[in-house]
Amino acid sequence: MTALTRIALVGCGAIGTSVLELLRGDAALKVVAVVVPAEAIAAAQQAVREAAPDAHVGSAVPADGIDLVVETAGHAAIEQHVLPALARGTPCVVASVGALSAAGFAEKLEAAAVAGRTQVQLIPGAIGAIDALAAARIGGLDSVRYTGRKPPQAWKGTPAEQGRDLDALSKETVIFEGSAREAALLYPKNANVAATVSLAGLGLDKTLVRLIADPATAENVHTVEAEGAFGSFELTMRNKPLAANPKTSALTVYSAVRALRNRVAALAI
Repeated sequence: MTALTRIALVGCGAIGTSVLELLRGDAALKVVAVVVPAEAIAAAQQAVREAAPDAHVGSAVPADGIDLVVETAGHAAIEQHVLPALARGTPCVVASVGALSAAGFAEKLEAAAVAGRTQVQLIPGAIGAIDALAAARIGGLDSVRYTGRKPPQAWKGTPAEQGRDLDALSKETVIFEGSAREAALLYPKNANVAATVSLAGLGLDKTLVRLIADPATAENVHTVEAEGAFGSFELTMRNKPLAANPKTSALTVYSAVRALRNRVAALAI
């Protein structure tokens, strides 16, 4: 383990910027490169100036001097930056787990890691009990259901707007019921949790998902119910949304930073 882990951060949106802020001054973790599309470089330079003044802002992950790549920018960024980094042997941490709902994409990511003799880590993000769910799978799972409940404004810009006025909702409204694969494809910016739960448990096609727009809540509420040989559990989390992006729970940022700190900690949990 090196004294300093040099990080290339892919993405400088709400999540990426928050990760930068939380890592500021960390003695063991340093963001030395921030990767964004070419047209966004100037804006990103402004955003990272205070939190990581020494970081190079560019449109590609540097080929040298990087110990870890951290993705916070979505499916296209995984294709463009994470897959090549894995293939050349650089470990990666992926936040956009919903991208793995695309057919064959999880296998593609795994194959790149195998080719590079390294590892890609998927963070739990906004949901807990992923360790318990993955452990339960070993003993045998019978059913897993995920319910996501968010304020109506969190569903703007998604298929939830088709045929309904989200601003006019007066009671909770189910906007989707189906498989985790369908949910992650239709609601990629809202359903990372559904994909994470399914990958830890029964898979994308056997995990049941319900998404709800609820004007009575100001929080992002995630509920996971699982039954199997281990017994059963029900977990409900009420997460505050990230101030810069109501579609994302603040816990997603904390989950990413925890994963990074665990990689360099002498004692990790």
